[in-house]
Amino acid sequence: MTAADASELLAVFTTVATREQADALARGAVAQRLAACVQVEPIHSTYRWQGEVVHEPELRLVFKTNQANYPSLEAWLLASHPYDVPAVFALPVAAASSGYAAWLAASMNHPTDAA
Repeated sequence: MTAADASELLAVFTTVATREQADALARGAVAQRLAACVQVEPIHSTYRWQGEVVHEPELRLVFKTNQANYPSLEAWLLASHPYDVPAVFALPVAAASSGYAAWLAASMNHPTDAA
């Protein structure tokens, strides 16, 4: 797949505090076909919140989706997220294997959508 072909693919990131929160967001996004896949990984975050510097463990979620699904995914994440001000941001995919890109697109198509 060329860089131009991959331009529709996105990696969307957010973080949560618990495994239960991560699992709920991951399952919900995949079940609703807003993302084809969600990866969850433990991280440690340092940030300023309400005037204090905080350092704590979190879980980072990476939603594999496309440009067309981003507005719906973002709206759903903001409505479903447990944080007051969740980080929700997308990075474009520069290149991807054609087979993976095809699987990603097919995974987000609804059964009644054209293949």
